[in-house]
Amino acid sequence: MEERKAIEVTDLVISYKNFKKTSIKKSLLQFKRQKAENFVAVKGISFYVREGEILGIIGKNGSGKSTTLNALAGIFSPDSGVIDLKGHSVSLLSIGVGFQKEMTGRENIVLSGMLLGFSEAEVKAHEEEIIRFAELGDFIDMPVRTYSSGMYSKLAFSITAILETDIMLIDEVLSVGDQRFKKKSYKKMKSLISNKDRTVVIVSHNLNTLTELCDTVMWMHDGEIKKIGPPKEVLDEYVAYMDK
Repeated sequence: MEERKAIEVTDLVISYKNFKKTSIKKSLLQFKRQKAENFVAVKGISFYVREGEILGIIGKNGSGKSTTLNALAGIFSPDSGVIDLKGHSVSLLSIGVGFQKEMTGRENIVLSGMLLGFSEAEVKAHEEEIIRFAELGDFIDMPVRTYSSGMYSKLAFSITAILETDIMLIDEVLSVGDQRFKKKSYKKMKSLISNKDRTVVIVSHNLNTLTELCDTVMWMHDGEIKKIGPPKEVLDEYVAYMDK
């Protein structure tokens, strides 16, 4: 029986424009525009994720992990290459992404849900469940700019956890909030990704999280895939490399 792919990435290249730091005075004296340097964050990688598979991505800071995840979410556009989500709905759980700071938490629930592809009626049907899970009390009707980072994280997690999409993209969010909420979030995440129809990609530095939750781990290094395979095999090699 042929395996069904939920995500297929082919020759993905993503770069940024980097401006050299210089003083305003120096810039004015030289009468020259700053030259932008091209930094290639992801260097022609190819991989796929099967339907129902949980893929973990690990690598040192600056290796291209979050850039790849943001590209899967449609936030970053590739310079070249193809990302094929096979028609699946996708949500990104990442701190600092997606909220309008002047809008209330309640308003952001509706906005975020609709951006994920749900109708307003579908979001409203789950609104109270999201609010209960987030545990923000009266803050749910206050502007998000008044939230602490922990409150922001709780709301972001709750929206993505309750409004379930085919593909969940998770970027280092299982360690936010107070200790009780961490346990609650981890338990909820485990129940979500145990659904055999749901495909999950997790970017994390936490070896225990990747070992316990993932079917496959992809090690990225300087914008390239260094190794992809069973979690223990890849993580053992990654740890040995980083300990050099």
